[in-house]
Amino acid sequence: MRILGLSFDYHDAAAALVVDGIPVAAAPEERFSRLKHDRRLPVRSIAFCLERAGLKLGDLDAVVFYEKPFRKLSRILAGTVSTFPSSGALF
Repeated sequence: MRILGLSFDYHDAAAALVVDGIPVAAAPEERFSRLKHDRRLPVRSIAFCLERAGLKLGDLDAVVFYEKPFRKLSRILAGTVSTFPSSGALF
């Protein structure tokens, strides 16, 4: 099974590729973009991982994320609402 793991839109974007349970490649996006703590979609890291393994996007069995973004958003909104009006400065 070929699984691409992604982390982005938080602190440090990265990609990692696992093939049959063995880590094959991993890279933080900031190594390619030269932007410290780059949080954007790790396009270059994905390309690196796939190239390292000799795979294409279509060869992957799964793409996974390290967290559930809607759960995170719900937690952030709950905290913001519970501390309103002092949290109004966040917007």
